[in-house]
Amino acid sequence: MPGIFEALPGIEAPVGSISKGLAQMWEGNASQGKAAPGGENAKAIQVNFVLHLGFNTDATDAVRQFETAVRFSRRYPSRVVVLCPLHDDAGVTEMRAKVYGECSLGKTPGDTRCCEFVMLSYPKWARANLEDQVSVCLSTDIPLYYWAHRFSEAAKLADYRYLLTTAKRVLIDSATAPADAIGYAWPKPENVRDLAFARLLPVRQSIGQFLSRYPVESLSSGLTSVRLAHGAEVAAEARVLLGWVKDRIDASGAKGESATVEASGALAPRAFDLSFAYGGKKAFSWRADTASAHATFDADFGSGRTVMPAIASLLAQENALSEAMFF
Repeated sequence: MPGIFEALPGIEAPVGSISKGLAQMWEGNASQGKAAPGGENAKAIQVNFVLHLGFNTDATDAVRQFETAVRFSRRYPSRVVVLCPLHDDAGVTEMRAKVYGECSLGKTPGDTRCCEFVMLSYPKWARANLEDQVSVCLSTDIPLYYWAHRFSEAAKLADYRYLLTTAKRVLIDSATAPADAIGYAWPKPENVRDLAFARLLPVRQSIGQFLSRYPVESLSSGLTSVRLAHGAEVAAEARVLLGWVKDRIDASGAKGESATVEASGALAPRAFDLSFAYGGKKAFSWRADTASAHATFDADFGSGRTVMPAIASLLAQENALSEAMFF
């Protein structure tokens, strides 16, 4: 089975001549009739993006996340550096590089958007010198964003302190991150964003819009417990969603309620079942299957029962990236 570096597309280039390799790549594309930048505006990079494929990433997953970064770059032209660290037992002592680029049309025929990728494969010894190599690959005077994907231990990211402290946003995904990532002492915790939370944007908007129709007092008075059951594939999203609901409840002034999250084998893999329990006759439930995008609200906050169908979906990963980066 190929390693993650070998599985990714691109043209191998000398590590010390990456800029030259990118220029030759575009020249080659143009000579073969492939899309290439027609002018400086077409290569106008908006985002520096480092995708770090951690040790828990296999070749199939690496290609999937690479394709996610490509789709993101079609909307936000990016210089992407893909880090492919090697295990200690790989027996490799040198760094390797690949370059890749593609262009696509934007909203108008004259709007050509191009992205450039640099893949770096490196052994453990090279991590200490990686800052210099990454800096050379990035465009100057443009914000840097760092996505650490499927890393094995949060503590091992200490070797990448330059990225953790320089990046405008540090992105993790609690659905695939190790357990210690949640409580890890990030150098700049205010810059850390969870992609699981970002994916929930349509869900949070839908629930918030429904509940905003009712007075805060009606929602909080008499509330005794909040329960969220979830399917097998959305455990991380359920944990994050319950935390968001709890924060909104605390902001409303409700006190003393309990909040629980639990897996349910009776639910579809990407389904949720959220309910509020009250001391009296009031009730609220929201049931959704984000795979089919179908959801139902069923509520009575003292002014009569309301049953309403709704849409519930999770953002695609490339859209979750932009939500986590820019908002």
